[in-house]
Amino acid sequence: MTFGKKAVTALTGVTGRQLDYWARTGVIGPSIKPAAGKGTRREYSFKDLVALKVSKRLKDEGISLQKIRQALTWLRRHFPDLKQPLAELRFLTDGDTIFVLERDRDKILDVLQSQFVFSLALGQLIESLRGEVRELAKPREEKVVVAGQTFTVVLTPDLEDGGFTVQCREEPAAISHGATIPEALDNIMDALELCLKHEKEWQVQKAQDERTRAG
Repeated sequence: MTFGKKAVTALTGVTGRQLDYWARTGVIGPSIKPAAGKGTRREYSFKDLVALKVSKRLKDEGISLQKIRQALTWLRRHFPDLKQPLAELRFLTDGDTIFVLERDRDKILDVLQSQFVFSLALGQLIESLRGEVRELAKPREEKVVVAGQTFTVVLTPDLEDGGFTVQCREEPAAISHGATIPEALDNIMDALELCLKHEKEWQVQKAQDERTRAG
């Protein structure tokens, strides 16, 4: 599963401006598809989302972006096998320094001599993020009225491009897209009107053809 900018901002709480800046400065960029010029789209992986959530959480706890960048430089040098260290390690911080929990209990105990005000449970964060992804990707149904008829339409979030794809259950040929739910509903109503018009024209033409053959 890949995620575009709109989905990433919705899931991580990182603003679009922060995403652009973090990608440009090498803090955290899209691992699937980086931007290749103005107007091109970045594509993020689930691990990228985890790393972005971790970075935002660290910033919220008072860690500066400069320190996060320094920590990443150290982690990438000492853990070269990890593609996304912030998504694969566990951290502690006292709001000033970032610590990594390793398997060596002595190192953990040395670190924990200080009183920490914050610890980031990566497993819990990942499970929470997975739930948010499932919720964001979940289709939803709405009712619309067109030409005096009630139709059921299904809105499916587009995680790559953002917005929603919307299709009518009763008239599958009626399909559209919108950046927001109201826009998607307006667009599917227009598509339904067009489908109903074509159906009516087809029925009139069919009746005329039948009368011609009968005459």
